[in-house]
Order: sequence, then structure tokens, then C-alpha cells
Amino acid sequence: MPKGYWIAHNIVHDAEKYEDYKTANAVAFAKFGAKFVIRAGVQEVREGQCNPRTVVIEFPSYQAAIDCYKSPEYQSALAIRLPISETDLIIVEGYDG
Repeated sequence: MPKGYWIAHNIVHDAEKYEDYKTANAVAFAKFGAKFVIRAGVQEVREGQCNPRTVVIEFPSYQAAIDCYKSPEYQSALAIRLPISETDLIIVEGYDG
């Protein structure tokens, strides 16, 4: 079964409150078996445009990635993030070739 991924590009406007979001999202991520693959490391945009912070989170399955986003635990964390950041987020099924 292919894994699922969240791929996010964001701009954080309040780094202090963003720490509260990170603490809150840890509950949902633990529940759904999430693992950070990329968490805001150094990046260089070679084509197109991208926000300055990139995050990739791996889940055991695509369905787990969807379920995590919809969960009450993540929705509580999201309520913290929305007012303090701008985010492009996609949930994608991995390649299991």
C-alpha cells in the first residue's frame, strides 16, 4: 500500500505562536503515524515560486494522511495556525512502484 504525504509550503508570520501550533499538531501526528521527512530545511527554488518554509510529512497510507487532516485533533491545531501563517498544502499518495 502506498504511503501518504502532506507537502506544505508556508510563510509564518508569528514564530512564537507557531510553536503552539507545532505542540498541538504533535497529538494528531502521533495518532496517525506521521513522520517528518522535511521540516523547514535550507531550500533553493530552481523553477517557479515557493514559500520560504517547506514541510513534507509521511503517513503510513494516503487514507491516514486524509484522516489526520480531518481529525478533531488536527482541526484544533489548524485553528492555531490559520491566523498566523499562509500555507499551500497538498495531500498526495506516494508511488509504490
